[in-house]
Amino acid sequence: MTALPMAVQTARRDTAVQAARQDTATESPASAHATRQDTAAPGEPQGLVSAPGLSHDPHAVLDRCRALVRPALIEAVGRLHPWVGEMAAYSFGWCEVGGAPAATSGGKGVRQALAVLGAEAAGAPGRSGVAAAVAVELVHTFSLLHDDIMDGDTDRRRRPAVWKAYGTGPAVLAGDALFALAIETLAAQPGGAGAVRTLSGALGDLVRGQADDLLFAERPWTGPRRVRPDEYRTMAEHKTGALLGCAAALGAVLGGAAPETVTALDRAGRHLGIAFQIVDDVLGIWGDPRTTGKPVHGDLRERKKTFPVLVALGSPSGGRLAALLESGEEPDAAAALIEEAGGRSAALAEARRHIAAVDSALAGVPLAAGAVDELRSLLDFLVRRDV
Repeated sequence: MTALPMAVQTARRDTAVQAARQDTATESPASAHATRQDTAAPGEPQGLVSAPGLSHDPHAVLDRCRALVRPALIEAVGRLHPWVGEMAAYSFGWCEVGGAPAATSGGKGVRQALAVLGAEAAGAPGRSGVAAAVAVELVHTFSLLHDDIMDGDTDRRRRPAVWKAYGTGPAVLAGDALFALAIETLAAQPGGAGAVRTLSGALGDLVRGQADDLLFAERPWTGPRRVRPDEYRTMAEHKTGALLGCAAALGAVLGGAAPETVTALDRAGRHLGIAFQIVDDVLGIWGDPRTTGKPVHGDLRERKKTFPVLVALGSPSGGRLAALLESGEEPDAAAALIEEAGGRSAALAEARRHIAAVDSALAGVPLAAGAVDELRSLLDFLVRRDV
């Protein structure tokens, strides 16, 4: 037996056990949502019904959506070449190098949850968004494999990145395979052509954002060529927000939503991406390593052009800060100077502005109330961290 089938069989077994446990429980929030919508009162708009029983606990929301998506994700990965599939299974946290089952976490599954909630917010059952969730999770993982190579990051989720574990060439190949599998997954769905177009647009933006991020590193700290905060916003929307928006929009597309609903969910996800990235920047300088898993002042030591840094560089203290950043020394002094120059407060204010924009986008179209409540709880969880 090859290594990949072992990993996939283990993942399938674990999924089956979870499903059996759920079958012995009371009706799940997902089925309550679908049932409540199917029995709307005559004349009551479908998709505008509040769904009792839906959880506002973001961890429960993520668990529910992962449980719904996981069997289809395992099935998709099982179609890959065994060696490539082992690397994919490793990246999802299902196995170790060589295929032995792993006990590591494969991530929160935020994007797949957004796809499921996008379908439910449009008034469709969550299962309508499963193919979208699988495709977006595959694309997200593909982007992480390639990002780690481009950035030279040797670890991902507290173990060696795929390129360190298997080699650079194999990791590139695995990323390419995940991308192709994502397109195949969407194209096979009813209405798949429109879904593929939506994903393609997001991928184009993701590439633009990644290109800008790489080029930012080569630009000076000060002077006419320095990176401006508005350039950063555009980069963050493309690099982070495009795929978050795409996830929610794709779920709605496969759920049969109207174009204006798809657009609103995409816009909400893009604003979420900017807010998420800015909060991540704040945590990268001032976050507690026990919470973030990153060393204190890690972004300063790596001389990253994050939003708080860019704001502070535009202040009267910019020249002194640039000298500190260029030297790579005294990160404590640099962090204090950034805060004194208003970088931290400006970043948090900017994040709050984009959170408000998420709410405005969601309020602008008719959406299923219960699913939107779950969506908002998830958004709050992502951006209201220990900052």
